[in-house]
Amino acid sequence: MKSHAKVVVIGGGVVGCSVLFHLARHGWTDIVLLERDELTSGSTWHAAGGMHTINGDPNVAKLQKYTISLYKEIEELSGQATGVHLTGGVLLAATEARLDWLRGVVAKGRYLGIDLEEISPDEAAELMPLLDPKQFVGAVRNKEDGHLDPSGVTHAYAKAARKLGAEVERFTKVEDIVRRADGLWRVITNKGEVVAEHVVNAGGLWAREVGRMVGLELPVLAMEHMYLITEDMPEVAAWNQKTGTEIIHAVDFDGELYLRQERGGMLMGTYEKANKPWSELQTPWNFGHELLEPDIDRIAPSLEVGFRHFPAFQNTGIRQIINGPFTFAPDGNPLVGPVRGLPGFWVACGVMAGFSQGGGVGLALSNWMIEGDPGADIWAMDVSRYGDWATMAYTNAKVRENYSRRFSIRFPNEELPAGRPLKTTPVYDLLSAKGAQWGVAFGLEVPLWYAPEDVRDEFSWRRSSDFEHVAKEVRTVRTSVGLSEISSFAKYRVTGAGAAAWLDRLLACRLPKPGRMTLAPMLKEDGRLIGDFSLANLGSRSSSGEGWFLAGSGIAEQYHMRWFEAHLPKDGSVMIEALGAKLTGLSIAGPKARDVLARATRTDVSNAAFPFMATARMDIGMAPCLVGRVSYTGDLGYEIWVAPEYQRAAYQTLIAAGEDFGIGLFGARALNALRLEKNYGSWAREYRPIYGPLEAGLDRFVAYGKETDFIGRQAALAERQQGGKLRLRAFVVDAADADVIGDEPIWFDGAVRGWVTSGGYAHHSKTSMALGYVPKEIADEADGFEIELLGKRYPARVQPTPLFDANLERMRG
Repeated sequence: MKSHAKVVVIGGGVVGCSVLFHLARHGWTDIVLLERDELTSGSTWHAAGGMHTINGDPNVAKLQKYTISLYKEIEELSGQATGVHLTGGVLLAATEARLDWLRGVVAKGRYLGIDLEEISPDEAAELMPLLDPKQFVGAVRNKEDGHLDPSGVTHAYAKAARKLGAEVERFTKVEDIVRRADGLWRVITNKGEVVAEHVVNAGGLWAREVGRMVGLELPVLAMEHMYLITEDMPEVAAWNQKTGTEIIHAVDFDGELYLRQERGGMLMGTYEKANKPWSELQTPWNFGHELLEPDIDRIAPSLEVGFRHFPAFQNTGIRQIINGPFTFAPDGNPLVGPVRGLPGFWVACGVMAGFSQGGGVGLALSNWMIEGDPGADIWAMDVSRYGDWATMAYTNAKVRENYSRRFSIRFPNEELPAGRPLKTTPVYDLLSAKGAQWGVAFGLEVPLWYAPEDVRDEFSWRRSSDFEHVAKEVRTVRTSVGLSEISSFAKYRVTGAGAAAWLDRLLACRLPKPGRMTLAPMLKEDGRLIGDFSLANLGSRSSSGEGWFLAGSGIAEQYHMRWFEAHLPKDGSVMIEALGAKLTGLSIAGPKARDVLARATRTDVSNAAFPFMATARMDIGMAPCLVGRVSYTGDLGYEIWVAPEYQRAAYQTLIAAGEDFGIGLFGARALNALRLEKNYGSWAREYRPIYGPLEAGLDRFVAYGKETDFIGRQAALAERQQGGKLRLRAFVVDAADADVIGDEPIWFDGAVRGWVTSGGYAHHSKTSMALGYVPKEIADEADGFEIELLGKRYPARVQPTPLFDANLERMRG
């Protein structure tokens, strides 16, 4: 075994071997994979081997499509058979709600290049003869589903990597990982030590244990997962003989089942409600090519549905029940990427769907390590989407919930209850008493809307029980004044002698003068957006937190802190702190907002003394606060930042000051309706690292000509000169009883040309709206657009100017 390597990959399952192969294919050959046992030990060897292109996140779906397309290449390069069977499949709906969801899947496939087709139950039965069409209301055909040999695929990755110069060490157990003073990693094994520049934790069932070696507690948990294999079935033999093909895959969502042919019989797997974690605290190191004791009683309810939906199963015996552990993250997506605070330490774990996603994970991680960027939008898999609130107990609760709901519908207005409430602000109980209906963002409870007594969300793809109440909240903001809780934004303090110079290089905007704020895009080296913030220069007005204040997307706090810290100067001249729960927030907005603030403070807040984009410290009642004159509602408004011990006092002062002006509470759903009619985008939707500032409409905030050579400047200038490829546009949609939620296709002149990023109903303007990207060549066309929603196409028109306050009179006045 070599003593030094550029990269050490820990774990010889399908994911670790994929990472090794992709690194070698990129030209990094001073790399070694360490496996404690034989390749495929752990979860890989007993996987059912299915592969699918469908995923709830379209960016993950692209990587799944890539994974499936890769198998031919690694088979040819390695000479190792992968056992790939591209049979195609059917996705089945037993309810109209499920069929609506499947129509959304078909729509996404149109712009992802995935060949999907809605078919009738009878047509599904012609393709998959074991199902009873009377049990279903519709289906979708997918031509790219299939299955493979898990062992063959894993060994093909490993052999291909070896041919390209990589090394694989089996029966080599990693016992500790220690970071040296020079930043290199000592990987200590039972066979000696390897010093490496990079370490990849692809430990699978042992990912937690590998993480703990460097002080990291990863939010992953293994669950027992069962599938059965039947004895040979005459119906299968008859179909094979009649058609010369295998029986295709089937996913019965309402039955929580997946099925495929296995030799002369069938394989049926389930994600049962009565699920069971495995080895909750620590994975035993001596576990290898072993299975767990089957528990057919636990999956009996699912099997009963399966036997009803697929009657042929009633007449056959069970040859074998496979029960083995698989690891899951709380939301079911992988954990991929560099770990904040541990330079050179990477993770690629929690990849439950390893044979659908393993290739894409390997590609993204290798790109990230070599090029400094994953080369795709993988936010849904980024390890930074979790913070320290994702404890072991939280992970246990959410993984169990996710497992039990793996095939359940997640409606756009549905909030899942497990592991909640966990993080709350000091006004949580006060808002709950007013009827707050809560969502969650980065672990923090966020008020979504306010319900009268005995009214709750009715989960639906269409406008629901919140509709008229959200409309009332919007009306309050637009006609008088509304108050919202905004602690879910990420907040940062930047200080130090080098802070201004550092921010000037990091951010693409011009730095504001003392007492002023600005909108601040942040770019990567390739000129794409990696963040959008509001930046305040506290200057001499700050008595305690002198320096600079940044506010941005709450869900991206770890993501952005990883970026910030990676770019800090090494001389200690700049300090940045994520304030998190140390700072809470309130916002007031509407034509009476200034009147309310004037009553709540002794500071002069007239337009002359405190104009748009001003910031200052002032007391709200007796509570010391930092106030900025800005509002995401697009109305006259103020954001008020206050230490948590003062939030209740500030809240009560504002409510009392607003009584004569008709103050009311509003939540995140009303805020969405308000920002839509201002054409305002949001992080992780309109603003993502695959879009440039010109494409996203943020180029007006980019100071292309400032003296400082900010990160991404040259690439952004090139985009500006060449015009980019896309444009973000707002659309008014002639929708009926439902509104877009994101990822719907945008049609133009009868062809799919773009995609929706977000949308909803703009209550003040009384219209359905969507934001989305289309090619620049058609972005300003007046006619010809349609947006597909729940299987129908609705006329849509570009809305170039905001529906509300287009001249900025309310916001600036």
